[in-house]
Amino acid sequence: MSVRHFRNLLDMTPAELRAIISRASELRQMQQCGKIYRPFVGRTLGMIFEKSSTRTRISFEAGMGQFGGHAIFLSPKDTQLGRGEPIEDSAKVISSMVDIIMIRTFEHAKLDLFCQYSSVPVINALTDDFHPCQLLADMQTFHEHRGSIKDKTVTWVGDGNNMCASYILAAHQFGFQLRVTAPYGFEPNPKLIEEYSHCVTYIEDPQEAAKGAHLIATDVWASMGQESEQMTRARRFAPYQVSPAMLDKADPDVLFMHCLPAHRGEEISFDLLNDPRSVVWDEAENRLHAQKALMEFLLKDKINLNS
Repeated sequence: MSVRHFRNLLDMTPAELRAIISRASELRQMQQCGKIYRPFVGRTLGMIFEKSSTRTRISFEAGMGQFGGHAIFLSPKDTQLGRGEPIEDSAKVISSMVDIIMIRTFEHAKLDLFCQYSSVPVINALTDDFHPCQLLADMQTFHEHRGSIKDKTVTWVGDGNNMCASYILAAHQFGFQLRVTAPYGFEPNPKLIEEYSHCVTYIEDPQEAAKGAHLIATDVWASMGQESEQMTRARRFAPYQVSPAMLDKADPDVLFMHCLPAHRGEEISFDLLNDPRSVVWDEAENRLHAQKALMEFLLKDKINLNS
C-alpha cells in the first residue's frame, strides 16, 4: 500500500476530511471525559521545525503523548533541510527511524521533495503555500458550533497568504462559498482564484464581503519572514481590520476565527476576541484534536484502534 501524506487538503477526499473532523470531535469529547486512549504506544513522531510555532509544537507533541507515543523535536539548529545534506537523504534516514513526520518549513517544494523520499506519512504543519492542519481545526470548530458548513458563505479578510490558499481548497472540498477580500496587490495566487472560481470570489471592499457571511476569518498582516514589510502592510491593510461592527454586517449566527497569534489593534480590534461570536479559543484547542484524528487516520493500518 502506498504511503499517504497530508501536504494540502487535496490529499484527502471530501468524505475522508469529513470523517477526520468528526473523529476529532469524538476525541475532544473523550479527553474532556477523561477517557484514556493510547493507540500509539511504541510509535514515534518526528517533528521538523524550520519555522517556530507555539501552537503547532504543543498540539502535536501533546497529542502524540496523549496517544501513548513519543515525539522528537528537531529545531532549525538540529536539521536544515537541503543544507549540508540533501533533502532526499534526510527523508530516507529520518523516515527509517520514526513512524510519522510533521514538517513546518518555508518552501512548499521542500515538503513535496521530502514526501517523495519518505517511507512514512508526512504532515504539512505549515509551508509558505498552505496550512492545512489549521483548516481541519477551523472546519471542526464550525461544525461543532453550527453544523455542516456546506453551502454556507465564508469571508476571508486580509492577506492572500497560505491560510487564504488553504481556505480556497477548503471551499472546494467542503462545499462552501468563499469570499476573499484583500487590498490590491495582496490578493491570493490568481491561478487559485481562476481554478476554483466555482466556489471563490474576490471582493476588494471588506464591508461588502462581510455581508451575510456565516464565518469570517483573518490572519496577521505580516507573516513570519515578512517583518520588514510591517509598516507598509499596516497602512495598506488598515481598512481590513475585523471588528464587531464588521461582524454586525454578517449573518446573525456568524462566527469569527483567527489562527493566532493575534495582534489586537491591527488585523482585529482590541475587543474582538471577547465578542461572543468569536470562537478563537475553541479553534486553537481543536488543533490538538484535529491533528490527533489526522495522525490516527494516516496510521490506521499500523495501530490498534481498540487500545
